[in-house]
Amino acid sequence: MMNVAMIKDQAKTLFSSASFITHICNEQDYESALELMDELIEDYNEQKPLIEILSLSIEKWEEESDEFSKFNAQIESLDSGLSVLRVLMVQHKLNTNDFKNEIGGKSMVSMILNKKRKLSLKHIKALANRFSISPKLFI
Repeated sequence: MMNVAMIKDQAKTLFSSASFITHICNEQDYESALELMDELIEDYNEQKPLIEILSLSIEKWEEESDEFSKFNAQIESLDSGLSVLRVLMVQHKLNTNDFKNEIGGKSMVSMILNKKRKLSLKHIKALANRFSISPKLFI
């Protein structure tokens, strides 16, 4: 039979000494949560329930805190199609002259890389076909 009173007392003891497990309030709590997570992961299978609770607390802090707001805004504003194009250029050692069949001339590729134009659906389909990747990567 479950001893509810004992469970409540154990939870109260745990959360009074480490309230950041369920709610991070400041940078110090965040650092403590990360430190605890590093320790818990060493014994993942044994600590999985606590890891899951702590990870939700960390995720919420990283999504809502002022400290991460600028970073999160930058991530949101990234053009994934442009990022994929740049990665492909690096991986395949390509330059703006190498996309005549998919995008057009060097100037059009440059405008896309400089965010003056966006990849069209036609460009995306042609790039996906050339590199044998899903068009979804560009969207």
